[in-house]
Order: sequence, then C-alpha cells, then structure tokens
Amino acid sequence: MKLQGKIIIIDDNQSVLNSLKLFLKYKFSQVVTISNPNNILPELQKTSFDLVLLDMNFSAGINSGNEGLFWLNQIKQIYCDVPVVMITAYGYSELAVKAIKAGAFDFIEKPWSNQKLLATLKAAFELRKSEQKVKELEQQKEQIIKSSVKTTPLIYKSDEMQKIIALVDKVAQTNANVLILGENGTGKELIAQRIHKMSKRNDNVFMSVDMASLNENLFESELFGYKKGAFTDAKDDRVGKFEAAHGGSLFLDEIGNLSYFMQAKLLSALQNREISRLGATEKIKIDIRLISATNKNLEILVQENLFREDLLYRLNTVKIILPPLRDRKKDIIPLVNYYLKIFAERYNKPNLKVNNKAVDKILSYHWPGNIRELKHTIEKAVILCEQNVLTPLDFIFDKPTTTSQQFDKPLSLNEAEKIIIKNALTRNNWNISETAKELQVGRQTLYRKIEKYDI
Repeated sequence: MKLQGKIIIIDDNQSVLNSLKLFLKYKFSQVVTISNPNNILPELQKTSFDLVLLDMNFSAGINSGNEGLFWLNQIKQIYCDVPVVMITAYGYSELAVKAIKAGAFDFIEKPWSNQKLLATLKAAFELRKSEQKVKELEQQKEQIIKSSVKTTPLIYKSDEMQKIIALVDKVAQTNANVLILGENGTGKELIAQRIHKMSKRNDNVFMSVDMASLNENLFESELFGYKKGAFTDAKDDRVGKFEAAHGGSLFLDEIGNLSYFMQAKLLSALQNREISRLGATEKIKIDIRLISATNKNLEILVQENLFREDLLYRLNTVKIILPPLRDRKKDIIPLVNYYLKIFAERYNKPNLKVNNKAVDKILSYHWPGNIRELKHTIEKAVILCEQNVLTPLDFIFDKPTTTSQQFDKPLSLNEAEKIIIKNALTRNNWNISETAKELQVGRQTLYRKIEKYDI
C-alpha cells in the first residue's frame, strides 16, 4: 500500500540516494533526495515533508556521526514535529543512543534490510499522522469553544419579523446557502444562529467570521489555514475556519467588504467544495452550510463591477431581508424591556420601569443604529438613572448634527452630497421612492449614492 506521505532523503553517496529513491518511490507519494546537507533547511521550508531520512556522516574518513547529529538538531529546532530516521554505515549502540536522545525517531544501519527500513518509515509516518490529527482536533475543539458563546435571543412581536422567522425556520431544514441582508444592528448574526440551531447540523459547530476585519494577507490563512513554515510566523500547522466548521455552519459576516481577489478565492472553495492550506498542495474536502450577511446592496455592486455575479449566485440561494427597527415598531418595547432587565441586574438596580412619556419618546425616535443603538441607549439610561422610574430625560439619543451646523464648515462636493441625501432620507422616513422624487433622481442612482457614501 502506497503511503500518501512525502519523504526527503539526505546522503552524500549518490548511489545510496538512487537506490533509496528507486525503492521508496512506490511506497510514498513524493520522494526528494539531496546530497548536500546545507540544502536541508531550504528544502524543508519549501515543502511540507512528513519524514526525513538522514545520513550520519558527510565527510570522507569521518564516522563519528557528529555531522548527522548536528543536522538532526538543526531540523528539530525548527521542525520539531517531523520524524527523523537516522541511517549510517558505522552503526554501534552508543551512536544510536545519542541519536535517539537528540530526537531521532529510530536508527537504521547500512546495508539496510528493505523490510526493516519500510517498517520503520511506516511507523514514523503513522506517528506523524496521529500527532497531526490530535493537534487538529485540539484546534477544532478550541474553535468550537470560541463559537459556543451564549447569544442574545431573538425578541420580536411584529408581523414583519414573524414572517421572517417562519421563512428562516423553513429554510433551516435544507442545506441551501442563505444570504441575509439588512442595515447594521438589525440582528443578522442572530438570524444566522437560528438557521444553524434549527438545522440538522445543530450538533456541530457554528463558526462566525467577520470578513470586514480580514485584509488580503490574512484572508487565506484565516479561512483555509496554513502549514508550518508557510510564512514567517507560521510556527505550527493551523486549521482554518472552513475546516473547523466541517459538518456545521460557516457564517461570513460583512461579505460585501471582500476585494475582488478574495471573492475569487472564496468562489473557488465553494465551487470545488475543497480547500488547500497555505504552504500545502493536498486538497481537503469541506462540508459546510454557508450563511452570509451584508448591509450592502450586492446587486448594485455587481452592476458596478465591484462584486462577482457568479459568487452572488452561490451565496443567495435563499435571500432574507431584515427590516430596520423603525419599520418594526411593535418590536421596540419588547426589546426595551429585555435589555432593561439585563442591565438592571448587571448594575444592581432592580425594579426599574419606563414611564409612558419615555415610551412615547423611544417610539418616536428613528433608531438609525437599529437594535445595537437601542441596546446601548438602554444601558446608558440604566447607568445614569437615579430613580426607579425612567423618564424621557434618562434617554439620550445621539442626535444628528443640524443642517446649519453641518454646512458651517468647508465641505467637499461629495461631503455636501452625502449630507443632502441623509437629510432627505430622514425627512422621508427612509422611503427610497419618496426620497428619489424629492432629490429628482432615479431609484438606482439613489441606491448607488447610498452605497458610495456608506449611508
């Protein structure tokens, strides 16, 4: 049976190298031979080998084995998890003991027995694989622990949210990819968690990745993992998010922030259902349920050649659009009560209530920051209040700057246009059609402006 491992052989005798390669090329997936020990470390850095077969002597007339021990030490300092089997024509027990103490897996004498050599190399390879599996399982366990954080329950009463939750629960039973759209703070990740919880994958990991925090340098290493030595700081093999989420759900938040380069890499992984770690050539099959989210209009980004249309088709087998908090007013007071209870307990202020005038103030506010803004507003009110009944004075909103204040400073044309659009949207309660009429532009033009200025 051919082992899928890669082995490198270092010996100064070319005939020995030829014999070993001829024998082992049918036993391993890749066999590399070098005669100069100075090339060992560059070769190990270039390729992720599973085994090293190292000669003990490289200079004529020297049989102490010190050269081999020196290079063994060099290898183990950097690649401590790669098994090294020593081989020499000058075999004696003291040298074997030295090699084993220095970290060698075993010791083979020349001329060797093919049967014994293969048995030794196979044992070393199996050890390597088992240690790698243990390390990967530990990393996956670490990822699962990180992803198993207690989350906020979905709080809703509005008809809009009841329809969305019914759709979510229906879609969750399938393996379809889901794209969740909505403004910042509307609860996109909570919806993603519910999809996972209600799915057949709920016994496996839910892995969340904030794509906005990944630049091109981190993208592949975070999502696909890496092999030791793949780059300067790659001290160990590392499982990526795709591998860690195998069998479960992978949530990619802020998917609209990906560059074209990163979109291509992601599309390839989704199409082929396999990934390669950085620094590795072997392919790893992946089985994940993909859930994505963004506050951007991806269709407009496709029109502007900022987002790949083929990737969009992969992401949105089912599309779920979350309405902003201002369009689901029946949910506001239940959310207020929920966060009021949490923060009253946290700050040791029991029996807090909100009076009717404060309720009117809360309901009349626009909530541009949605649930996230409401949460922070309630927390601030609880911290600063001095009575058990919260009044309108306890609720301080982040008021937008007035138009006169906004224009009372030098502005670029783009800055002025952004302010005009935001003010028009506010006046029209964020109704796109009415705002477009007021500004005398088309709906698509207005959408592009909103995306351009990240309103």
